[in-house]
Amino acid sequence: MAAYGLYTHIQSNRRRSITLLIGLFFLVYVMVYAGALMAEALMGDASLDWLLWAAWRDFLYALPWATAGTAIWILIAYKFHQAMIDAVTGGREVTRMEEPRLWNLLENMCISRGIPMPKLKVMDDEPLNAFATGLNEKQYSITVTSGLVQALNDQELEAVLGHELTHIRNGDVRMLVIAVIIAGVIGFVAELVFRMLFRGGLNWRSRGGGDRRGSGGAILAVLIAVALIALAWFLSLVIRFSLSRKREFLADAGAVELTKNPDAMITALRKIENRGELEGVTSAVMEMCVDNPRLDFSDLLATHPPIDARVEALVKFAGGHDPGPIALPAPEETAWEEQREAAAGPSGDRPGEPRGDKPFLPPQPPINMGEPTLPAPPGPWGPRRG
Repeated sequence: MAAYGLYTHIQSNRRRSITLLIGLFFLVYVMVYAGALMAEALMGDASLDWLLWAAWRDFLYALPWATAGTAIWILIAYKFHQAMIDAVTGGREVTRMEEPRLWNLLENMCISRGIPMPKLKVMDDEPLNAFATGLNEKQYSITVTSGLVQALNDQELEAVLGHELTHIRNGDVRMLVIAVIIAGVIGFVAELVFRMLFRGGLNWRSRGGGDRRGSGGAILAVLIAVALIALAWFLSLVIRFSLSRKREFLADAGAVELTKNPDAMITALRKIENRGELEGVTSAVMEMCVDNPRLDFSDLLATHPPIDARVEALVKFAGGHDPGPIALPAPEETAWEEQREAAAGPSGDRPGEPRGDKPFLPPQPPINMGEPTLPAPPGPWGPRRG
């Protein structure tokens, strides 16, 4: 079950990253050719053969521009993708002074394994979730929600940090970011083409010319162009969702290998279960989280395996114990507990709770046994008479 640092998995992810980059350019070229074909068809009726040839001519003319534009898109995403994610999620980088508990847990794991420590960020949100981002060692960062920090104890929080650290080490984070870039490029080009088709393209007219005379292949050319665009968009989704869900099992196993505590990973997953939905966050970010509760097509395209399956694997292969679904206290109950902790004295006793084998009682005034109280004797500080 020890998957952390698994050489074959890391190498496989590197090969997939290269394949994804090649696939990105291929899909962009398909979209460009489809756009050229649609433009030629909407500019006037002609035979299908002539339209296909004209679209190929336009594609060759636009090829260097499409390549340059895609490369610029990749560079922008490479440089600013973390800033974009932080803008969407509200994540902020923290220091040891601001979050000593989180910082020490992550730093200890990195030191014990000789791993460069990623940046640590906190997202002020109640849901329980965490995710890692970055394309290289200088960019890698781990973001956790404030709700996760409050709900998990140190052992569970360490397991979640180990899970995300394993994603970074195994190359999963880089592969997911590239997949998001691909989807972004294809979605942008598809939207651009369809806007041209439905908002302005249908009003175009033929410019004439003997070579354009044909047998009415414009409608068929438009259908082919729409089919190519739909195919490219679908393939971009396939690329995103075809990333093996085994990466989550391997990250869970890596967390156990780091912490030597399978029960902590199991209870962390049980607490996160059905509590990780980040409102207002794109699906691309949710795909990077510890758990993604958003399901599509009845789990067919789910990016994460069910929590039950992940827990079952940890119980079977790591020897953990499954406590079953865990009910978390209400926020007001948690706040009351924190107040009681703050009110505890130096000995750690809380008001209203037993101390040792005796119940805690507040100090009581001395009991008067019925003897008369003598007046204070007169003196410099005593009461004056008369």
